[in-house]
Amino acid sequence: MQLPETPPPPKRGFFAGLRSSFFAGLVVIAPIGVTIWLIWTLTGWIDSWVLPLIPAGYNPALLINEYTGIEVNIRGLGVVTFLLFTILVGWVAKGLIGRSLILWAESLVLSIPLIRSLYSGLKQIVETVLSQGEQNFDKAALIEYPRKGIWAICFISSNAKGEVQASTSEDVVAVFMPTTPNPTSGFLLFIPRKDLIVLDMSVEDAAKLIISAGLVYPNGEDAKKALEDKVPAAAE
Repeated sequence: MQLPETPPPPKRGFFAGLRSSFFAGLVVIAPIGVTIWLIWTLTGWIDSWVLPLIPAGYNPALLINEYTGIEVNIRGLGVVTFLLFTILVGWVAKGLIGRSLILWAESLVLSIPLIRSLYSGLKQIVETVLSQGEQNFDKAALIEYPRKGIWAICFISSNAKGEVQASTSEDVVAVFMPTTPNPTSGFLLFIPRKDLIVLDMSVEDAAKLIISAGLVYPNGEDAKKALEDKVPAAAE
């Protein structure tokens, strides 16, 4: 018995083609536009904080106006000034005199009760972030959360240490479980190593999966090929 031929798909109308082209262009333009807007906004925000703090005799915009007669309002002058000032402070701080001045200033700040607690906490946070700036999450893994039978993706951070590890007989691992669609917020959990299922996907692919709420899977071509291989096998 000969099966009837599959009818050709209906032709798309003119407006349908325009709509498809519009969405295809939007996919290309939107990420670029949002990135440029964020950079532009962040630069303006930094300028608004830095430039008013610069004395008039050292303000780049005022100096340019004084020597050239041209009024400039270049976005990013505050950012450049902040970077140069930070580099200069770091260079001075690495010297003997700079270290002595820093120790003297810290002793002065630490002698003030309320300021002491705020300064110590902020310094510890900054030092922790900068000292671990080159470190990334090791692997992506699955954990059963919030109950048995429900799985969530997490990132393996490090082995538990100190009092956390000493308080349990298990081999505990520190993991970060991000939330969807904002992976910068989440929960710090200490999980027994035996309860983790380490995934082969990279941390970047796992982050894409979380941000997209499960819509973007890594190795999509491999998964498609595996599915196509299973269909003929099931038909046989």
